[in-house]
Amino acid sequence: MKKLSLLLKTVVFSLIFVNVQAQTADEVVNKYIETIGGKEKLEKLTGLKMEMVANYQGMEIPVAVTTTKDGKMLVKVNLMGKEMTQVAFDGTSGWSTNMMTMKAEKMTTEDIDNMKKSAGKDFPDPFLNYKDKGYAVEYVGKETKEGTECHKIKLTKTPVTVNGETVEDVTFYYFDTENNVIVSTESEVKEGPMKGQMMTSTASNYQEVEGIYYPFTLNQFGQEMTVKKITLNPTIDPKELEFKTE
Repeated sequence: MKKLSLLLKTVVFSLIFVNVQAQTADEVVNKYIETIGGKEKLEKLTGLKMEMVANYQGMEIPVAVTTTKDGKMLVKVNLMGKEMTQVAFDGTSGWSTNMMTMKAEKMTTEDIDNMKKSAGKDFPDPFLNYKDKGYAVEYVGKETKEGTECHKIKLTKTPVTVNGETVEDVTFYYFDTENNVIVSTESEVKEGPMKGQMMTSTASNYQEVEGIYYPFTLNQFGQEMTVKKITLNPTIDPKELEFKTE
């Protein structure tokens, strides 16, 4: 009986621990959503356009990224006065410009499938209604990041396919414990020469745009980007997404 009682206590403790962890994760996520503008405002968004400048080896390169609620994406880059489409995805098919050959190339079936899994779901924020998307969050603990005490949250999304193999899609997010905003993310590189390494991105200088807060200073994969303008609910001309051979 004593052994049974001890087992029951262990089970109960484990259940309580798991519940506290889940509750803590939800508390962090809910505070974050409320801080950046609230669920109601975010759910009303139909599109987002971020006009940025990337600093690359002393050069300033204008970049415009437009995403929509129905999964469309358009990324344009201006190199030495010439504007080109880096990524174009209409929700079902897409293409990109090969920066080595400067030629337009259609996305592979694998890339398209992966885009379909996240493009619409991640708009306007992967944490918004994350359970309805089939995502899961886990509270990892507190950790100092970028000199700031943070809550570390593990976000697990729909698995993706890399070189024919199904792999987990996991990102670690660091939420400032004082201001309740994301200051950094970490994710594992799944292919290429840096496969297996953790890549870190940072976000800062949050500013309000029509009642919603966005970071205006970003550093992704060692590339610093400064946001110049954010437009809410823009539209994408369907012609911009059409495959262009020239």
